[in-house]
Amino acid sequence: MHKDDMILISVDDHIIEPPDMFKNHLPEKYKNEAPRLVHNPDGSDTWQFRDTVIPNVALNAVAGRPKEEYGLEPQGLDEIRKGCYDAGERVKDMNAGGVLATMNFPSFPGFAARLFATEDADFSLALVQAYNDWHIDDWCGAHPGRFIPMAIPAIWDPVLAAAEVRRVADKGVHSLTFTENPSTLGYPSFHDLQYWKPLWEALVDTETVMNVHIGSSGKLAITAPDAPMDVMITLQPMNIVQAAADLLWSAPIKAYPTLKIALSEGGTGWIPYFLDRVDRTYEMHSTWTHQDFGGKLPSEVFREHFMTCFISDPVGVKNRDLIGVDNICWEMDYPHSDSMWPGAPEELMAVFDTYEVSDTDINKITHENAMRLYQFAPFDHIPKEQATVGALRKAAEGHDVSVRALSHERTGEKTSFQDWAARLDDAPVGQR
Repeated sequence: MHKDDMILISVDDHIIEPPDMFKNHLPEKYKNEAPRLVHNPDGSDTWQFRDTVIPNVALNAVAGRPKEEYGLEPQGLDEIRKGCYDAGERVKDMNAGGVLATMNFPSFPGFAARLFATEDADFSLALVQAYNDWHIDDWCGAHPGRFIPMAIPAIWDPVLAAAEVRRVADKGVHSLTFTENPSTLGYPSFHDLQYWKPLWEALVDTETVMNVHIGSSGKLAITAPDAPMDVMITLQPMNIVQAAADLLWSAPIKAYPTLKIALSEGGTGWIPYFLDRVDRTYEMHSTWTHQDFGGKLPSEVFREHFMTCFISDPVGVKNRDLIGVDNICWEMDYPHSDSMWPGAPEELMAVFDTYEVSDTDINKITHENAMRLYQFAPFDHIPKEQATVGALRKAAEGHDVSVRALSHERTGEKTSFQDWAARLDDAPVGQR
């Protein structure tokens, strides 16, 4: 397969919420209390509502660290690409990167919307529903076939969370973002089957996928307060390894055979060892731990329930058959610093060529698995021949894809996506 013939759907990207998102979706009685984006004298933006003030952390900003220590990070919307917060501009960026569709996680409310869990339950639910309606109707609805809709949860109440899953499912949503570990947020763990039962049942009944994103527990793996930032970045996937183990051995996996969970931004290279380890644990210790998978191995059950995804993971692609090709999706992670954008087609094809990945497997990894998992049908809106990397990039000719800060503090050379593609095509595989 040529890179221009691929069809790319990313299952993990991010929205930087725009200032007017609550304008048309909150009940009238809460209009004056809606979260608002405030531009501060120092040039930074903060989200504020009632007594809460939240920095508009845009692109992997380092919480709790002075920006002088780790380099300048964007502090406001005027310093980032418009595609971060404007759906129309995002589509242009996607076209230039050769990407047909993306699924977008929230930013300022947190991955599990814990920011909206206020002491006022009615207000909290109104915020969650307003966010979901904005995301579904405004962000996704304005560009059919380009975005996989995703809902945020009413995490503080499993009954309300279940009701919201059912409400948005009626609007065609089959994706829910959730925490990788509710225990660290002060809620009962995944092992409390009865507490979360309404949510599990709603997910199964509506065929909705629970997406657990790294860092969604509010806690990242770090060895010491003075460890270099590289340590934390390297260990980020360890959160997903822990979540995978926690969920695989939990009661809901056994109680709900059709439950689907996506391990978002967790990578795939670790999975073959993980599956060997859980099978050996089961074989060696189940007589006294009393685990019972109904005659199946844990690795078999994992493949029935879990979807994995990667940004750039040659080890995972190489070992795709050990993981299960039907269990792998690709992600771009726009607009974060790990992202492949705008050179994803070149980077992906270099890995696929290196490991002689068949066209059948490429199609599964790049778009077919995502379409099946999230019941997403982009070709109902966009002809397949117009959805390829080559066709999308042709439609985006002339679009600026400079990877640079837009503030006065940093400048960079403008780069076209054609220049990016040429550079990547010419670069050795290990440098792409």
